[in-house]
Amino acid sequence: MVCLVCTGGIGSGKSYALRVITRLGIPSYIADNRAKELYYTDKVLLRELKELLGDEIAPEGVIRRDIMAAKIFPNPELLTKVNDIVHPRVLADFEAWKMARRDDGADIVVFESAIFFESPVFHHIADKVMVVTAPEEVRIQRVIKRDKVSRELVTERIQRQCSERERLERADFIVYTDGKRAVLPQILQVLNQMNIKR
Repeated sequence: MVCLVCTGGIGSGKSYALRVITRLGIPSYIADNRAKELYYTDKVLLRELKELLGDEIAPEGVIRRDIMAAKIFPNPELLTKVNDIVHPRVLADFEAWKMARRDDGADIVVFESAIFFESPVFHHIADKVMVVTAPEEVRIQRVIKRDKVSRELVTERIQRQCSERERLERADFIVYTDGKRAVLPQILQVLNQMNIKR
C-alpha cells in the first residue's frame, strides 16, 4: 500500500484538493481532525497534556482547544512539548487506520497535514509528498474570508509555518489551486505518475 502525503500552508487549498481525492475513492486521513478526536477519546493523552499545561485546559474533563491554543501559540518551546506528546499518538492512530484500509483492499491512502515538513516524526510514512499551493495573496484572502480574522493574524500564521519555497523544493508533486488550473486533472496526473489507476 502506498502513502501519499498531502501538505501545504494555511489557505493553500488542501481541503479542496482532499475533497477531489476523496471523490476518487481514495481514503484520506486528516491529521488535525484526528488529533482533535484523540483529545476526547485518549484519556492518557488528556492526562499528559494537563500535566504539562495545567488543569485549566480541561475544566470539565474535556480539552478546551481555545484555552490550550492561547497557552501554546505564543510560546514555541511549549508548542514543541505539546507536539512531542500529541504527534506520536496521531502517528499510532494513523498506522492503525492505515492497516484497516489495507484490510479493506485500498492500494493507496492519503495522509494530510499542514505541518508535515515541520514534524519529523511523520516523515518516514511518506512514499510521495504532494504540496498544494497558491499565491500568498490568494491564501491570505481565503483565510480572512474563512476564519473572519485580520490580515495581520493570517500573515503571522503563515510566518510560523515553513516557507513556501522550502515546501516546493521538497515536494514530489505540486498541485496548484490558483483558480486558473483545474485541480482534478492535476491530481489524476499525480496518481498516474504513481501508477495508481482511477
